[in-house]
Amino acid sequence: MSKIAKKPILLTEGVNAEIIKNHLTVSSGEKKLELDFPREISLETRDGGIYVVANSETKFAREQHGLIARLVSNMVTGVRDGFTKELVFKGTGYRVAVDGRDVKMAMGYSHDIKLHIPEDLEVKVVKNSITVSGIDKAAVGQFAAIIREVRKPEVYKGKGIKYIDEHIRRKAGKTAASK
Repeated sequence: MSKIAKKPILLTEGVNAEIIKNHLTVSSGEKKLELDFPREISLETRDGGIYVVANSETKFAREQHGLIARLVSNMVTGVRDGFTKELVFKGTGYRVAVDGRDVKMAMGYSHDIKLHIPEDLEVKVVKNSITVSGIDKAAVGQFAAIIREVRKPEVYKGKGIKYIDEHIRRKAGKTAASK
């Protein structure tokens, strides 16, 4: 049994959970997330929380037990507060702009890179930072990773796109040979 899944996932005021067979829907106002879970796991709502229970002791059920508990916890947090990832870009001539449902980036290539923003996400650009926010933690993280992949930070000058809390190990460049 997973240590993570032993504790119930508390539903705060305004967050509703609905379980129908192997399908969970967590909602709060207009925000709504859905999850299909395997038959080896069952979910119960009682005492203002969601309990995750493994129906068997098979390897698969034990693997899924903690995973489903954490996914449900992320769903509750997402519809309540949302998730954000912030990226910072650094480099001469690097520009980022939001154009409708697209992010246009000039990152030193011969052409501009255009990425379509998924429907459930919101992207803001302020000076040299990009903020990706939404209710689905996986979607926020995935889109932030796609943006970062356009121009990863390089180790010599630190140019590129990096997460705000990411530390880039810098390397020393060539040194002039002294004679």
